[in-house]
Amino acid sequence: MPTTRRDFLETVSRVTTLGIAGGAALQLAVGPAAAAAQSGSTETNPPPDTPRDLPATGANLGSLFPTVQALAAKREFSHSFLSGRFSSLEEFKQAGRAKVLEAFAYRPAPVDPAAEVLDRADLGDYIREKIVFSTGPELRVPAYVLIPKDLRGPAPAIVDLHSHGGMFLFGKEKVIDLGRNHPAMVRYHEQNYEGRPTATQLVRRGYVVIVIDALMFGERRILLDGDLSAGWDRAKYSLDDVQRLNAQCRSKESTIVKGLTLAGLTWPGIVTWDDMRTIDYLVTRPEVDPKRIGCVGVSLGGHRSLYLAGLDERIAAACVTGFMSTVEPMIKAHLDIHSFVHFVPGLHQALDLPDVVSLAAPRPLLVQQCSQDGLFPLAGMQAAVDKIAAVYDKAGARDKFTGRFYDRPHLFSRQMQDDAFAFFDAHLTPGRR
Repeated sequence: MPTTRRDFLETVSRVTTLGIAGGAALQLAVGPAAAAAQSGSTETNPPPDTPRDLPATGANLGSLFPTVQALAAKREFSHSFLSGRFSSLEEFKQAGRAKVLEAFAYRPAPVDPAAEVLDRADLGDYIREKIVFSTGPELRVPAYVLIPKDLRGPAPAIVDLHSHGGMFLFGKEKVIDLGRNHPAMVRYHEQNYEGRPTATQLVRRGYVVIVIDALMFGERRILLDGDLSAGWDRAKYSLDDVQRLNAQCRSKESTIVKGLTLAGLTWPGIVTWDDMRTIDYLVTRPEVDPKRIGCVGVSLGGHRSLYLAGLDERIAAACVTGFMSTVEPMIKAHLDIHSFVHFVPGLHQALDLPDVVSLAAPRPLLVQQCSQDGLFPLAGMQAAVDKIAAVYDKAGARDKFTGRFYDRPHLFSRQMQDDAFAFFDAHLTPGRR
């Protein structure tokens, strides 16, 4: 008798909930072998996929899968650097970025960030500012900026991009230790970052760090008419409140996509545009060296990092964690497991996901993959790393790309964080080890 997902999950020793399944929190197993491995990375031979419930066809699309597969087989990723279409790396980057922005369908008029500082706290070794700034004529975005104390000149900076994880009530708080964290965030930090949210670690290493709420998360989540929670202080939410309101937001993912589609826009387009405009604000800060800006994120944060690095030349070094695969093998059994925010209509006629992040070449790029990650097919993860390496090789920058597998489920472990921090130290703080 085949093992069902329920049976499988009942036998595992540990779960993590950074990913999402149909918008809900995805549970992935850490088996005995993974639990025994404190932290390790390998470049080859990742283990087989995590079991999942599927229709008898083995495909999320059921009987329609062969049709979609046949249609997908006709595309050639026309704007890949490996297609032979482009005579230079710069020609590829110009054409590829134009394709991404066309698919995003969102490019508002430039605006002054017009930032306002809402709160400023001295936390001993760094300052935390709560700010709000403009990314477009209609949008004001809340953020935290973390600034190391006693800087001796403009410092390197990191745009830390928060994840999804089925957690809508909190956004930027996912990567920050506020000292007194909501119980839901204490749990989230432990499950997804091994109790060590990245932004707080980075500022303590000497980086200026900025974190914003992506559209639909944190202070930008959906609030329905008549919902009494609209006026609540999140500090007063019980864990049951968080679960209930997350479910309410989750049920509206398709609704926001429908609304934005009728408005001629896309959800990922707005998310990425906000991330790019975050750099516009960041470079106005006197504490920031505009030539030493990096970006990092896991899961949805990895998705955001790959697009930000590919589209914005001001990113001097990028780390993409827990979000990378070629798209074709995802069509069979990796559709329902992902959020609507990860899908860009029309883009994948021209560019695969590894093509998009390769628009960052020849700038330094680290891609971290979890070999037990059920959000992506392992063959797709390996093929993506191979394709990025081939692009960087063709660009004459093979030494600037690192792809690494870890024998872990979908999370940003302390070992993975340490590797990411060392990567940024090497490329954004010359001479520091």
